[in-house]
Amino acid sequence: MKIGELAQRTGLAASRIRFYERIGLLRPPQRQANGYRSYPEEAVVTLGLIATAQQAGFSLEELRQLLPGNLSQWRHDELLGTLRQKVASIDQLLAQLTRNRAELQALMVQIEARPQGLDCAGNARRVIAQMQLPGRKKKSGEAAD
Repeated sequence: MKIGELAQRTGLAASRIRFYERIGLLRPPQRQANGYRSYPEEAVVTLGLIATAQQAGFSLEELRQLLPGNLSQWRHDELLGTLRQKVASIDQLLAQLTRNRAELQALMVQIEARPQGLDCAGNARRVIAQMQLPGRKKKSGEAAD
């Protein structure tokens, strides 16, 4: 199939497909007598895998190391190990984001609890002073009191 059809079937721009070829994620296609690229059906699968993996957080370098030149040559155990590592990384990120969300929500509660008659600058000083109180949980990397 020509690059236009491949682009249409995958939803990727032709320039993106050529980029993946150039960096080695997609095997170079056969060239027809007129110089046009002729992609095998496997290219649709490969590009789908690349797009899905990128959405899951894989970098292009990780994909270059993970994807074999020929899909029939996948290294099963290595693939599963890499996928497990990515899931663990996502779990860590989710835990951090959950902590960040809780801290921001607590900060919003503090800001919204502005005493009557206190202007914004005074409220900001009040909130910052409460954040610096002894006994407040320290985040990793923060200096101790």
